[in-house]
Amino acid sequence: MKKSKPPREAKSAGSGKPGGSAKSPSAATGNFVWWPLAAGLGALILAFVVYDPALNAGFVFDDRFLPFFAPNLSSNLADWVGSIRPLLMFSFWLDFVLGGGANPYLFHATNVVFHVITSILVALIAAKILDWAGVAGRMRATLAVFSGALFLLHPLQTESVAYVASRSENLSVLFYYAAFTLFVYRQTASMTILRAVAIVALFGAAVATKEHTLTLPLLFLLTDFFWDRGGIRKNAILYVLLAVSGVIGAVFVLRVLRAANTAGFALQGLSPVDYFFTQCRVLWIYVRMFVLPFGQNVDPDIPVSTGLIDHGAIFGLVALLAAVAAAWIYRKRFPLAAFGVFVFLLLIAPTSSFVPIRDVLAERRLYLPFVGLIFIALEFLRRIDLRQATWVSTAILAVCAVLTYQRSEVWASPLALWEDSVAKSPAKYRPRFQLAYAQFELSHCAESAQSYEKASQLGPVDDQLLIDWALALDCANRPDEAVAKLRQALQFRPSAHVYSQIGMIYAKRGRTQEALAALDEAEKINPRYEMIYVYRGNIALQAGDRAGALREYQHAVDVNPSNQAARDALVRVSR
Repeated sequence: MKKSKPPREAKSAGSGKPGGSAKSPSAATGNFVWWPLAAGLGALILAFVVYDPALNAGFVFDDRFLPFFAPNLSSNLADWVGSIRPLLMFSFWLDFVLGGGANPYLFHATNVVFHVITSILVALIAAKILDWAGVAGRMRATLAVFSGALFLLHPLQTESVAYVASRSENLSVLFYYAAFTLFVYRQTASMTILRAVAIVALFGAAVATKEHTLTLPLLFLLTDFFWDRGGIRKNAILYVLLAVSGVIGAVFVLRVLRAANTAGFALQGLSPVDYFFTQCRVLWIYVRMFVLPFGQNVDPDIPVSTGLIDHGAIFGLVALLAAVAAAWIYRKRFPLAAFGVFVFLLLIAPTSSFVPIRDVLAERRLYLPFVGLIFIALEFLRRIDLRQATWVSTAILAVCAVLTYQRSEVWASPLALWEDSVAKSPAKYRPRFQLAYAQFELSHCAESAQSYEKASQLGPVDDQLLIDWALALDCANRPDEAVAKLRQALQFRPSAHVYSQIGMIYAKRGRTQEALAALDEAEKINPRYEMIYVYRGNIALQAGDRAGALREYQHAVDVNPSNQAARDALVRVSR
């Protein structure tokens, strides 16, 4: 059966020229030589303007589990790059070395630069797809620029750009779109070996940065099939190389999923079927936020659909099936929109189909499939005249720029970020816990203790919550309550850390015997925990025993030479 082919020969709206090969008078006379460079520079400046509030923001949430947040970290590359996402970790290492340490500005600025480059790639991809759809001349140039600018300025992108840990999205999609750009800009159906090798190398770089980019070979197949480019048979070598790379990548992904505790088929409490039903609803939330970007939340409270009827999952599923059917039936009349539907569903499938992920919705997951929604938007814009398309595009981009700047202000500090999330997810445990921690870091001790108390009412009370809650109570000058929380934490798991914290609290209040008794218990559990000796040294120093303090501080340094608190105390007393 012969494949249907979208009408490349149709006239494009507003262009007045048949086909996709027509050139505008400006292009013919060379006037277009300067504007791509100007557009790129303008995109860079505009991106730094709209993301300016977040550029000096501190590290937040999962940032604190990345290598650059580890204390006393060396600049040795081998300490950073391992088998998991090596190119991502290499980029973090470069920022660490160039910034002379964990400089938040440089990490954020790098994310912005990657985002700008990816936006330019989106414009190039859109220009080529528009050409295949029969859009030419100034309309094609206008819509291509709009595509890149929408990707650059849409507020849904803030989590992928302002959140350092989301560089996994940011950088992997850059490699992914770069490979796709090389693919669509081949001069003939059959590409050169050099181009094929470059595409495979970029594909490998994308997968080595984040695993969801494994869909790239399928995107190539979809593109060749949908636009009838004739490259499936003529580029057998490319597809063989991609198939081999895909198998290797799939093995790598399975290995990552087995080691992950937040995703995979072994995830407790969330089955693949439940996750699928939930995603039938979540996908439409993504689409709504693309069209009407309000209610953004770093930690949304989305209930899980444990059945097809639960929370209206069946309506989401029916709507998805209807959208796919309509895209197939009307693919000739609305080729851009139809292609966009298939691209969106393909690219979002790794995170929003059957593989369970603990967080059922995250804005950063829209970064890769965002281009599919852009194609759908282009279908509408191409059907109005150039003047109207320009004004509509400008208005949309202006609104997006304002909203992105406002959302960047929320990402400007952990306190603002978690206050926003708590306001939107008041019944969820994690935002409240994170808010309490942010308040504690700013020495808002009473507010922090209150937030921990509210968190204890929303979720499971474990030793980590109790320890952090105790430190907030101690900071708020409520030592007896703090010790009570720490003793409660000991019921979960006796540890040298908890006993040493009890000793520290007693010592600050002059209750020396109780403090020393707690530190003795800590030493019995783990004599290699250096903070025991730091706190003992503090007690000796309070008692005027300088020699005893020196001995304890030296012991702490001997146990862990990299402990900065012990080294500083030793130097201070030695002087």
